[in-house]
Amino acid sequence: MTYQVLARKWRPRSFEDMVGQEHVVRALANALERGQLHHAYLLTGTRGVGKTTLARILAKALNCEQGVSATPCGQCSTCREIDAGRFVDLIEVDAASRTKVDQTRELLENVPYAPARGRYKVYLIDEVHMFSTSSFNALLKTLEEPPPHVKFLLATTDPQKVPVTVLSRCLQFNLRRLRLDEIESRLRHVLSAEGIDVEAPALPLLARAADGSLRDALSLLDQAIAFGGGALVESEVRQMLGSVSGDLAFDLLDALAAGDGAALLQTVERIAASAPDFTELLRELIALLHRLALAQQLPESLATEDPDRVRLAALTEALSPEDVQLYYQVALHGQGDLDLAPDPRAGFEMVLLRALAFRPARDAAPVAPPSPPGASGARPGGAAVRALAETSRVLRDAAPASTMPSRIEPRVDQVAAPALASTADWHRLVASLGLRGLAAELANHCALDAYAGGCLRLRLDPAAEHLNIASTQERLRLALEERLGQPLRIEIAVARPEQETLARRRQREAGERQREAEATLREDAVARALRDEFEADWVAGSIRPLDPDPSLH
Repeated sequence: MTYQVLARKWRPRSFEDMVGQEHVVRALANALERGQLHHAYLLTGTRGVGKTTLARILAKALNCEQGVSATPCGQCSTCREIDAGRFVDLIEVDAASRTKVDQTRELLENVPYAPARGRYKVYLIDEVHMFSTSSFNALLKTLEEPPPHVKFLLATTDPQKVPVTVLSRCLQFNLRRLRLDEIESRLRHVLSAEGIDVEAPALPLLARAADGSLRDALSLLDQAIAFGGGALVESEVRQMLGSVSGDLAFDLLDALAAGDGAALLQTVERIAASAPDFTELLRELIALLHRLALAQQLPESLATEDPDRVRLAALTEALSPEDVQLYYQVALHGQGDLDLAPDPRAGFEMVLLRALAFRPARDAAPVAPPSPPGASGARPGGAAVRALAETSRVLRDAAPASTMPSRIEPRVDQVAAPALASTADWHRLVASLGLRGLAAELANHCALDAYAGGCLRLRLDPAAEHLNIASTQERLRLALEERLGQPLRIEIAVARPEQETLARRRQREAGERQREAEATLREDAVARALRDEFEADWVAGSIRPLDPDPSLH
């Protein structure tokens, strides 16, 4: 018996079999049950999401011998012939091969004639955007007022190229790209029905490679089964797709988290030995960073059955959210570098090294001084600095409790701890911290509630609640401890502050300076003369105060 590829064998035969297009199926099923049938439908979406399949199911629903309904029997001769692609009243046209207006007119000549066997004559025009302008013009009149026995089903991957005059005559349904979990579930169902052994980690690889297309996923599954000799094995799927082991992708992030350039390049060397597709590897790294960002912001998103749960949890502690966002952006923009680099590996290495080079400096990390010009010997590298930091940490942890200082000692050059009893004291303290980024924004949007017994209670403006994350709180706490010269515990309540925050004060002062600048310009004699002479007015928003915001200094 001739082998039938999985994409054709498992093509949906009814609305119930459709995957991921519930919004379209529901609308069509309700229309069929209520008899509210439009004469023309336009199905849009990327390749492999079910446009043509949905059109064929709709043709069966219209012509089933059991009657028009959302559940065609699938057993009558009409349903079987439509499934086999030989039903005489289902005219399938590939617009890409019939772009000439004469071919369109020839197609439409038979529209007035009644169907030979079915209830409706159905014209299924695939990739309709490939029609020429003349072909669209020839189709317009028929599309607007077809005979009652004719239905037009148009499908396209590029609806922007379809004239608005055609769009206005059709009911348009947008088929969406399928989610990874939907593709995985369908592949698992197919493999179970086919009796094929599968390693579970191989399915997400195929789902990601399919890029939202179920047809592509089934085609890749066919290829992977052939490649694996009748089974689906993760290592062989990775080899087929040109990707690498998920452990190696985690190793790359571990090296980035440690700031270890040598380990990073050694991992790339191990990866290169398997001749991977570096473009696909970079995409896998981007997907991993996305999962990591979700795990940091929404820990509950980590499924208990996720095989990568332990390593993801470890990386959420090792990398700050700022680092994850930076690496994500560097990797995202670095995708274009791989085509421009001398070879893909060099481009991939440069993306990783760029992420390492632009990683924000850590306040606690010692900085190695540069070697003077002409000095002999190697300059201390990152490994030496990290070794020194690690040694210090080990010695500190191993020291007896009696030798540990009971409080944080102020620096020699540090002035006395500032008073902290009023809103003005809090504003002066925040301005003196020298914070930047999210920690500075968090401090600026907080107001002092109380400070006693080493506990600082703050109120955070609800509009800035998104700033209240653990890593940002910790940076603020460390800066305040250093400035106040004593251990500190911070409690932040999200509630509208009773006192004015530094951010609101700056906003108010900026507004006052702006209004003063506008008033000065209105009262200026030269400015008034210019306005009267040219019968003009100032462009809204163009007036700026001369004195800059003092908070910027």
